[in-house]
Amino acid sequence: MGKKRKQQQQQRVDNNATAGLPKQEAMTLADQLGGDVLAKLKAAKQDLTAKEQAAAEERHAQAAFERKQREKNKSFEELLNEYGDKGTKF
Repeated sequence: MGKKRKQQQQQRVDNNATAGLPKQEAMTLADQLGGDVLAKLKAAKQDLTAKEQAAAEERHAQAAFERKQREKNKSFEELLNEYGDKGTKF
């Protein structure tokens, strides 16, 4: 039991020591990384989001095209069932 209590007390002391640091002394991940590495990460993030957006637009365009093709290739029976007598006369 003695070892466990000492370990818990040591962890509390360590946590309090890091929590009590002023903001200037606390190192953030951005501070630890160099400016060059951080710039590369930001550029990679922008590139990835642009690729994801382009892929989403492509999927939407493909879905619209397929929907239009299905409508175009419907048989007379399918059109009659879908629209019935609602069609306009020319």
